[in-house]
Amino acid sequence: MSGKVVSLSRARKTRARDDKRRQADANAARHGRTKAERAADEAATARRDRHLDNHERDPE
Repeated sequence: MSGKVVSLSRARKTRARDDKRRQADANAARHGRTKAERAADEAATARRDRHLDNHERDPE
């Protein structure tokens, strides 16, 4: 047995911290868009819709 001596409480805390960080990363990937990014996407969609509406043919 030439392994390193490890405090069990410290190992548990480290593992819990790593689990929380992993969960936070998963949540950030799922929901992690800033308000500015959402607003920019919304503005781009509105701009695209206006552009298409302006090029619509008049029904005769």
